Amino acid sequence: MFIDNNTTGELNSKTDIEKAINNIVLTEEEKAKLQLNKIISKLPKILQKLIDEAFKHKRISKEYLLSSMLFAYSNAAGLAFNIKCMNYTNYANLYFVIVGSRGDVKSPAMDLATKPIKNYDDKHYNTYLQDVKDNTNDINSIEEEINRKQLLLQDATIEATQFAHSKNPYSIGVMNDELLFLIEKMANKNSNEGSAWRTFLLQGSTNKHIDIARKTTHSYRIKQSYPTLLGSTQTQFIPKFFANGNLESGLIDRLLFTTKLTNNDKLSKGKIDPYSILKYNESVVELLDYRTAIENDMNEENPKSLNIKLTQGAENKIYEYSQKLINRQKILHDETHQYISKMQISIHKITLLIHLITNISQGEIQSEITENSVELAILLNEFYYTNFKIVLNQTNNTIDKKLVLKEIINLAKENNAEQKDVVAITGKSKGYISKLWNRE
Repeated sequence: MFIDNNTTGELNSKTDIEKAINNIVLTEEEKAKLQLNKIISKLPKILQKLIDEAFKHKRISKEYLLSSMLFAYSNAAGLAFNIKCMNYTNYANLYFVIVGSRGDVKSPAMDLATKPIKNYDDKHYNTYLQDVKDNTNDINSIEEEINRKQLLLQDATIEATQFAHSKNPYSIGVMNDELLFLIEKMANKNSNEGSAWRTFLLQGSTNKHIDIARKTTHSYRIKQSYPTLLGSTQTQFIPKFFANGNLESGLIDRLLFTTKLTNNDKLSKGKIDPYSILKYNESVVELLDYRTAIENDMNEENPKSLNIKLTQGAENKIYEYSQKLINRQKILHDETHQYISKMQISIHKITLLIHLITNISQGEIQSEITENSVELAILLNEFYYTNFKIVLNQTNNTIDKKLVLKEIINLAKENNAEQKDVVAITGKSKGYISKLWNRE
């Protein structure tokens, strides 16, 4: 087993010693479960309660709902808030990927967490329809002239996504029940849309400007982008995420994977307390309202953004953690090497997001970011790193099995055996073996 020592250097505390031991004796899945429990215990009570009740009564995995909630808050925050630390300015937009098998209750977690965002979109869609109805201009120009407020897109083309973002400059959320189709587009070298999607997400992760130039249609410029992403996929599709340039481009290193860790096999006749859902929804809406007030005060040149300052202790903690990441990176030579490089960015984003989540209900968003927020952000950053290693192991295992099958097929051909012989030996379907057979 590869030992990734998160405490590179001397073991100066009991916590360092515990981490070192866990790295040796625990599997990545066991490590992730411990991290998950610790994270949930440090969340605001309203989130803890909803996560526990959804797990008990709806059998929604805790880790799935956690990531979906983080996406909702990330989308709600938008460009309205930023953090400046170590000479960098960062925002809270993040990309989440939920991984599991069919029937793992992935979609219900996403739907529950994004309900307040959907309600916001429903309200503003009705306003948009009324504006369209009242508009007296040429029907063909209505869509260009009327701004439709929207936070969430599903099954949208890249052109529609970019256009919606230009009309909603503070954020746009992309949510897909199955991300495979989007990933396959990006992996297809002949797909202009796939290439555009990859560029959009890569540039958007660091909030760069995006120019949309068209010869025959409207051209526009997003001066500062803020896309967020939430989607799910099945475990067997994960190798496709690492194929055909997605890994090399750096896109994979920006995805926060969430694998299946918790499971509830016991049905419940009970229901989630409506008050738990209400308080969570109110929390997201409060953040949205705060962001809207800032957004409404924006000027024509650049989006207005509230800088959230850090205490000296919080800034030191980010600095020390970032140095540890750099030290760890030196001894890694696989795909985790580049992932840790992106962790040095995500720690800033997650720190800001945690501060917003923990302070919105108390009306203390403008208070300084504390060491406690950074500590929870570090836990989350490490949690997603552990999940990335789980996904990486699953990918490598799948690739290894395919290589073994190819070797068996080549050996069968050399010995004049038939496809049915390979089927009998491997237990694989005739169709699958036939496909591999014809490729060799």
